[in-house]
Amino acid sequence: MMKCEWILCPVCGSKTRNKIRKDTVWENYPLYCPKCRQERLIKVDNLKI
Repeated sequence: MMKCEWILCPVCGSKTRNKIRKDTVWENYPLYCPKCRQERLIKVDNLKI
């Protein structure tokens, strides 16, 4: 089974509603944080944001 991790908000550090795996690749993904109510564009590659 592949390792999955929660994506943390780059602003406040809380968990978002998205998980990523090691093979996940996103570019310009709109990440929304329900705690701070902000949306940021992120790039994910090899479990790094």
